Amino acid sequence: MTAPSFANHDALAALGRSLQAAGYRFVTVTPATHRRVNNRPENAWAHDLRGVFGWSRPFGPSLLPAAIDVPLRAADLLVPVAADGSDAPDDSTPAGWRARIRASTIGDRLYFHSAWPTCDADAVFFGPDTYRYTCALRRVLGPHGGLRRPVRRAIDIGAGAGPAAIELALRCRDATVYATDINPAALALADVNAGLNGAHNVVPCRSDLLDGVDGGFDLVMSNPPYILDPDALTYRHGGGDHGAELSTRIVHAALDRLHPGGSLLLYTGVAIVDGADPFLAGIRDRLDADTDCWSYEELDPDIFGGQLDCPGYEQVERIAAVWLHAVKRG
Repeated sequence: MTAPSFANHDALAALGRSLQAAGYRFVTVTPATHRRVNNRPENAWAHDLRGVFGWSRPFGPSLLPAAIDVPLRAADLLVPVAADGSDAPDDSTPAGWRARIRASTIGDRLYFHSAWPTCDADAVFFGPDTYRYTCALRRVLGPHGGLRRPVRRAIDIGAGAGPAAIELALRCRDATVYATDINPAALALADVNAGLNGAHNVVPCRSDLLDGVDGGFDLVMSNPPYILDPDALTYRHGGGDHGAELSTRIVHAALDRLHPGGSLLLYTGVAIVDGADPFLAGIRDRLDADTDCWSYEELDPDIFGGQLDCPGYEQVERIAAVWLHAVKRG
């Protein structure tokens, strides 16, 4: 199955508005949990909107109301399926359909992202990391969050579907927030999602780290890929050093471009080896040299445990989700 292009912006936006009007809610889980829940016999086919757009299950021809079925078809985001739920042959009459898009919610906000399973090279990932990242961002944007200067110009590196950029834009209405990515599918979805959530000060644009946007920033934030992925999938692969290479590059790029008093906010995963954190050890000197202050905490001590069985992780004892907030020296 080929990846969807998300080219029909208006149809996808209309679908999103219909889901919002229907009160749609869905919290996306880990791929492993998703697989286990969908493998239950009673979950072979969808019976409601959450089954179609959250759990990515096949559904029968009469399940969706017209307000949702029409824009979904107009956006060309349906795959015909056979009676057993597999893709239907081209010359057959399908028993049902499967949506090529997924929708999740954080609070009242709705976000489109890639359907499960996210196997395509340009998949737009959304999951528990997204919720942790957005929650940590909200803390910093609160009255005691530690921001030193007003946010007028900000960038989210590797924004994906755009939830963090949108959250920031809605809380800092006077700011221009660049939602950057190297994945055109991510930029298309971030654009739709920004419109659905009323974040009109979000500017999706292609950029490799900060190369695609000139000038300095009051805030740089990122939730980059951090897994050492043998398939080098864009949304998973963080490069060398057990996947920490990209996160390290982001720290250096951000500190090069932040205004004095500006903040770097980084949510990432780090491989802990023999009780030590090599990622933190590798960036500590730069943080000490170029920031007034910085904080670093483990938000979750043990994530993606299944990754430890993969090549390259033989010496890793756990992967921790961490949050870095660094303030550029004034």
